[in-house]
Amino acid sequence: MRVSLEWLGEYVNPGMEAADLGEKLTRSGIAVENILRRDARLDQVVVGHIDVIEKHPEADRLWVCSVNTGDRQYTVVTGAQNVRQGHKVPVALPGAKLPKGVEIGEAAFRGIKSSGMLCSAEELALEEKTISPEDREGILILDKDAQVGQPIAQALGLDVPILELELTPNRADCLAVINVAREVSAITGQPLQLPDVKVVEKGEGRTEEQVKVTIEDSDLCGRYAARLFTNLRPGPSPLWMQRRLQAAGMRPINNIVDITNYVMLEMNHPLHAFDYHTVKDGHIVVRRARTGEKLVTLDGQERELNSENLVIADPEKAIALAGVMGGLETEITEKTTTILLEAAHFYPASVRRTARQVGLRSEASQRFEKGVNINTVKLAMDRAAELVAQLGVADVVPGYVDNYLRPTEPVKVPFRASRINALLGTTIKPEQMEDIFQRLQFPVQWEAATEGEQRDAGIVVAPTYRPDIQGEHDLAEEVARLYGYDRIPTTLPQGKTTVGQRTWPQTVREKIIDALVGSGFREVVTFSFINPRHLDRLAIPAEDHLRQVIPVQNPLSEEQGILRPTIIPGLLELAARNASRRIPDLAIFELGGTFLPKALPLKELPDEAWKVSALVMGAAPVHWSGKPQPYDFYFLKGIVEKLLSALKIKGVTWSRETELSYLHPGRAARLQITQDGMVFDLGYMGEVHPDVREAYDLAARPVVMELDLSALTLLARAKGDYRPLHRFPSTDRDMAMVLPVAVPAGQVEAVIAEVGGNLLERWRLFDVYQGNQISAGFRSLAYTLRYQAPDRTLTDEEVNHAHESIKTALMERLGAQFR
Repeated sequence: MRVSLEWLGEYVNPGMEAADLGEKLTRSGIAVENILRRDARLDQVVVGHIDVIEKHPEADRLWVCSVNTGDRQYTVVTGAQNVRQGHKVPVALPGAKLPKGVEIGEAAFRGIKSSGMLCSAEELALEEKTISPEDREGILILDKDAQVGQPIAQALGLDVPILELELTPNRADCLAVINVAREVSAITGQPLQLPDVKVVEKGEGRTEEQVKVTIEDSDLCGRYAARLFTNLRPGPSPLWMQRRLQAAGMRPINNIVDITNYVMLEMNHPLHAFDYHTVKDGHIVVRRARTGEKLVTLDGQERELNSENLVIADPEKAIALAGVMGGLETEITEKTTTILLEAAHFYPASVRRTARQVGLRSEASQRFEKGVNINTVKLAMDRAAELVAQLGVADVVPGYVDNYLRPTEPVKVPFRASRINALLGTTIKPEQMEDIFQRLQFPVQWEAATEGEQRDAGIVVAPTYRPDIQGEHDLAEEVARLYGYDRIPTTLPQGKTTVGQRTWPQTVREKIIDALVGSGFREVVTFSFINPRHLDRLAIPAEDHLRQVIPVQNPLSEEQGILRPTIIPGLLELAARNASRRIPDLAIFELGGTFLPKALPLKELPDEAWKVSALVMGAAPVHWSGKPQPYDFYFLKGIVEKLLSALKIKGVTWSRETELSYLHPGRAARLQITQDGMVFDLGYMGEVHPDVREAYDLAARPVVMELDLSALTLLARAKGDYRPLHRFPSTDRDMAMVLPVAVPAGQVEAVIAEVGGNLLERWRLFDVYQGNQISAGFRSLAYTLRYQAPDRTLTDEEVNHAHESIKTALMERLGAQFR
């Protein structure tokens, strides 16, 4: 936001230099990023009048001008083709040094001496966006009212400092010059004089008889007002208005457009003008667009709309995108005689979505997106009408239309002076707080105090142009910034000091990351938004709970249309991207959230379950002397076991997983653990199904895992069981048994652990065999069992008894046959 001191001075006299005012505004929370001075190096450039212009006798493309600067006559040779006798132009006198470093002197052009130079807008370093296309080409032609000999900086209003404000999102109200004036008045204590709007109406009939407004979607438009202007007399706006618009960074266009832009900058309320005769029956309808409806906007582009877009329409068609841009069919042209002026309040999120969808961002849409004051709709409309009448742009038809469906009242904020002081660490008296609120034009109502006590509790009425004032803490901020942050005393922190440390969930996450990174994995971060087609690639059945996904209402693209129910699609997509770039070996993991709704459509927040997921593919890099270790099911199983060991989680059972459609039915496992009679599902791991590999165009055989982080956090232990090193020797015995293939090794090991008791130190599976010597449907499992006691050397009889007990249990419980 840019505000010239000349415009600001119309409402309040700051009584200080621009630098001092900028310092005070910044200290009060309205940051002045820069103070622009556009008159640098223009001290020897003045307004000149071309008295005579003749062709150069020796050059067809040169002109010889006799230029009057008030005190003397200069002969200037120029190659510009747009200058004519009688024009007033900027003249750089000999000795001038222009903003871009060009030094002006006297020179001869084909025998004619030239003193000085006629200047273009570019040579004066004027902002391109504030200059019309005509003025960008050739010499800048000045207004006919410009005073000959006047310094060009004064003639163009370049000598007025401009405050460039860097506004925070909560202070969008300061996009209005009058609200900046309110701030200056509150800070400096200078009186505030806001425009006293008085509309001079003229003509027969009334606006209410010729204009009708219908608001169909009141959730997106809370107020819509309109006025009529007849006998339009288009032309340039006055020089003072053009200067103020240019100082704000806007280009003057014509009187009616300049007035709407002027009021928008002055009051932070965008307006829009329609050609009344192009609006059927003068009937304005505010509604959602129909799906597939099209509108050609003012930039000549045809836009296809949907039901999320709010449009201004007549009974037949859409004529404007609400708060974004008008339609080409209703624009003001040289044939326009009657104008319908719109002033409205639109729901910010609707304008933001529409502007982003159609790729249009303007001063108006940015203001609607940040939120404008619904109670300035009529004031802004009347201010424009006042200027239209004052400047003779058109006649203002008596009356107006104002559909205000749900009037918004100022917010009443209760507060306690003692609480504000406690928040700020100050001892500001209630009378001082009242003075601050009054300077901000916030009415204050105090509750009666008991005799002998100071006033403490009260209510502040926050005006609707300050929507950021919602609670007592906001009032404390207002008191602090007007009282002066530099006046708040410095105090040392009080209370107990504690040593910062990680929470238990943070500790568990750190252990998981350390374990996986230490195993050669790389951590990745993928998007929580995914394309719905991933569910088809994973062949997830329609009735599966993973199909109950949460759609994103306003996705950035189709690739981010839903919230992910699992992290696996992101890892597979990343694997495919790496494979396409000739990186076949991969070991990656991610800790992230997954989202499952309790019901659709959403009525409450979904379950956000955090998972730790991993993917391996290809082979592990090895030393030159070794062989590559394939990233297969058993590699990742070992990593999972290492991870569980790092978390001190014991007793996990592995069972065959056949229900997940995206895993190979014969190479997948589910992890569970039973504690205190409760079964915890830790997650799953397995090789990706061949059909899914093909869907992701993966030649290798990736293996994935996904574990529930909340279950891991609950079951993890800070310390494991301590056992001293054994002092007595151990004895190893082997056993080989034949079992049905359907009996998992986990059941075998559970029986071994239970029956072996305290004498069994550990066991290890060293051979699995299926072949000609074993009946079909069976397999051989061979284990090495180690027996050891902590307090003595075991005898052969004790080892034999324990070993035979394990065999007997395996035969009775699992039907094992020993070889």
